[in-house]
Amino acid sequence: MRKIIIDPNICNGAATIEGTRITVRTVLEFLAAGDSVDEVLEEYPSLVVEDVKACIEYGARLIRGG
Repeated sequence: MRKIIIDPNICNGAATIEGTRITVRTVLEFLAAGDSVDEVLEEYPSLVVEDVKACIEYGARLIRGG
């Protein structure tokens, strides 16, 4: 499973899915807008279900403050 990374040289330091320039924010915004996981995967075919889950887990961890 790929990790969520923060690298100041990629997307201005936004949290991204390792090996991509796809931000966690982008994935979560699609989901928040009502898109399904399958629709996100259609939009970003380089992603797999585990990448979307990693984004959700990352967001949940931020909300918990950890």
